[in-house]
Amino acid sequence: MKKIIFTEKAPAPIGPYNQAVLTGNTLYTSGQIAINPANGELVLDTIEIETKQVMENMKAVLEAAGMTFENVVKSTIFISNMNDFGTINSIYGAYFHEKTAPARETVQVACLPKNVNVEISMIAVR
Repeated sequence: MKKIIFTEKAPAPIGPYNQAVLTGNTLYTSGQIAINPANGELVLDTIEIETKQVMENMKAVLEAAGMTFENVVKSTIFISNMNDFGTINSIYGAYFHEKTAPARETVQVACLPKNVNVEISMIAVR
């Protein structure tokens, strides 16, 4: 049985998907990009601001499922430019405790939705 997770504190889906799906004790999130949920606008001022918005969106989705970043066991980061890795990694890392950080991969891709620079998805477990 699956439970759909939705919060107005994160961007509404822009296609045939949900922000997250909870099945049993496992939460599967859709990728989050830097859309401000308050006004629906992209936040692309700098890679720092963009990454922070992505992580804040993910935080809202996790909280809607009754979880935190401590519950995350796996992350996937898609970036459009590997030269931004250090900056993205630094901001991403601030949301986790280094000793309990999740498994992760980071992949450079040719293009992301709405031509953003970073998209992050996660799997979390209660």
